[in-house]
Amino acid sequence: MPNIREEYDVVVVGAGHAGCEAALAAARMGLETIIFTVSVESIAMMPCNPNIGGSSKGHLVREIDALGGEMGKNIDATFIQSKMLNASKGPAVHSLRAQADKSDYSRRMRNVLENTEHLHIRQAEVSEIIVNDGKIGGVKTVSGAEYIAKAVVLCTGVYLKARCIYGDVSYHTGPNGLQAANHLTQSLIDNGIEVRRFKTGTPARVDKRSVDFSKMTEQFGDKRVVPFSFETDPESIQKDQVSCWLTYTNEETHKIIMDNLDRSPLYSGDIHGTGPRYCPSIEDKVVRFADKDRHQVFIEPEGLYTNEMYLGGMSSSMPEDVQYAMYRTVPGLENVRIVRNAYAIEYDCINAVQLKSSLEFKKIEGLFAGGQFNGSSGYEEAAAQGIIAGINAALFVKKEEPLILDRSESYIGVLIDDLVTKETAEPYRMMTSRAEYRLILRQDNADIRLTKYGYRVGLISEERMNRLTRKIQLIDEEIERVKSVNIGTGSEVQKVLTDNGSTELTTGATLAELIRRPELSYDVLAPIDKHRPELPWDVCEQVNINLKYEGYIDRQLRQVEHFKKLENKLIPDSLDYLGISGLRKEAMQKLDKFRPRSIGQASRISGVSPADISVLLVYLESLRRKY
Repeated sequence: MPNIREEYDVVVVGAGHAGCEAALAAARMGLETIIFTVSVESIAMMPCNPNIGGSSKGHLVREIDALGGEMGKNIDATFIQSKMLNASKGPAVHSLRAQADKSDYSRRMRNVLENTEHLHIRQAEVSEIIVNDGKIGGVKTVSGAEYIAKAVVLCTGVYLKARCIYGDVSYHTGPNGLQAANHLTQSLIDNGIEVRRFKTGTPARVDKRSVDFSKMTEQFGDKRVVPFSFETDPESIQKDQVSCWLTYTNEETHKIIMDNLDRSPLYSGDIHGTGPRYCPSIEDKVVRFADKDRHQVFIEPEGLYTNEMYLGGMSSSMPEDVQYAMYRTVPGLENVRIVRNAYAIEYDCINAVQLKSSLEFKKIEGLFAGGQFNGSSGYEEAAAQGIIAGINAALFVKKEEPLILDRSESYIGVLIDDLVTKETAEPYRMMTSRAEYRLILRQDNADIRLTKYGYRVGLISEERMNRLTRKIQLIDEEIERVKSVNIGTGSEVQKVLTDNGSTELTTGATLAELIRRPELSYDVLAPIDKHRPELPWDVCEQVNINLKYEGYIDRQLRQVEHFKKLENKLIPDSLDYLGISGLRKEAMQKLDKFRPRSIGQASRISGVSPADISVLLVYLESLRRKY
């Protein structure tokens, strides 16, 4: 008998960005939840870049917030610089990015967890999953204690059999020297879970006092800060911001790297894990992009109460002496002092095609997974999976249908669908180009798209839902009003047009027609809109975007209708693909392995052709008529 035996509704293993969102979701849905971490100090730790958001990642944070998650609120409370990326481009690619005070970010999230009802924190290493007849039963820790649970969520991040490497130095720890989790992998393998080895890395942290900022370009935050969370009052977060700095590598930097490439564990063969394509180390960039004579280096503060600076863009696993040599060729870093060496980290994770769209394992009922454990990269991707895994673990315990977001309604849907239908051979990173319907999946309308789901599962309050309903009503009413407002050719109108580089009117036009001109907007035309009501800034933003891109949005909505038809053609879980005559052998094998939930998902599996989909549709129709 174990010395300790406790019972919970939900167990969450890991307290990084995925684990925090998973545990908070389950607990806030009223289930007794326990979250395990190898170190309480590592809760919501940012072991790599000191920021949240960025291109496409900002979309994910907004969606997490719309569902009732915590990441957006946490960064709003702890940011030290905020910037809207791609502001000069169309709204589909606008993305918030904020520098965090890393210590404050972790400290605040830990405080939220510690004060959430139904949620318990436990510092211990989970060594086994308990599985009974294909159903999860709980977990065991290295001490032999048993924690019985109706659902388990694995969010182990980069800790499973973690190994940190730079040059000839190799040590079996997690990030920042924290304890690795060395026992759970074997239990997963013993229970038929396929495990793979991935790699990521981080640059050096350097002493601010040794940096010459006069040789760099200062990077400022936005004058007007836009919050991540739809619940944050914009006025409450306008504050003084710190600067980041931009410099560049050069040919001397690249020569040092190439001359020492044989000493890089990445190229010597000492690193066996597959690294991220879209976030390569500096040595990888120099080799792969040999035609480029320089690469950007962003110098980013790690917080308000530390002199540590993060060298964004110079991740490396080079030996210590090579790190010093290459960093000191960069303008402004000639006399730099390293506080923490750059290193690569290898870790065990899973092939996510073993998961359903709900992030539940296909072969183990009640076992869910989220975050880098699923073969993804990035804090935001992790948190997005974490909240879905936590919600669905809670719904599983409640014996309710899972929440599954599809590709046409969220970036989270794109992320999860890609993971479970495409055998990614490297850590997955979210990008706007991965979303087919990105014009309607903007970061500014995430609340309109997804709050209803958060409300349905119990993570969004009735008050917040009512505020959103009122917001949508105001948007619709104002769009109709603007379409009916006729603007004449008076001198005041012509002056506003010419002052903004727009052609003068020869005949009257509606206000909506003028807003659609590229150089004009709803706010620019306010002086000639005599009956414009006082509206919140986010309502004005939606009115402008919806009018300016109305034709494109309507076209994309028609595309979504076609997509939905295929997504709504569900496939029985028990379908015997190997017995369907007419399917090619490769398609049979792929469909049997992935077991897609719908025809739409089946059509996105590599190796399944349009002809195979036609055969599958005919077969499903014959089954429907038969029964």
